[in-house]
Amino acid sequence: MTIRVVFLGRLADIAGTDAVELALPEGQIDWDGLLGMIGAQMAEVVHAETVKLALNGAVLPDKAALVASAGDEIALLPPVSGG
Repeated sequence: MTIRVVFLGRLADIAGTDAVELALPEGQIDWDGLLGMIGAQMAEVVHAETVKLALNGAVLPDKAALVASAGDEIALLPPVSGG
């Protein structure tokens, strides 16, 4: 049982990859569990309020609301700048 975590933009540069497959220790994972699985450096970066999280293509209004199951895709979205 795995989930796919996608790092977009500069988050991919920091992670050194654009995506990883993570084995779920239990049937589901929450935000704190995800932070624990992606490593301390990435956890610190994505914990920032400006980083958004999408579950299966839907952006969550609150990262703490994350509940992902096997087969789900979590995307971590860096702050957007425009002009």
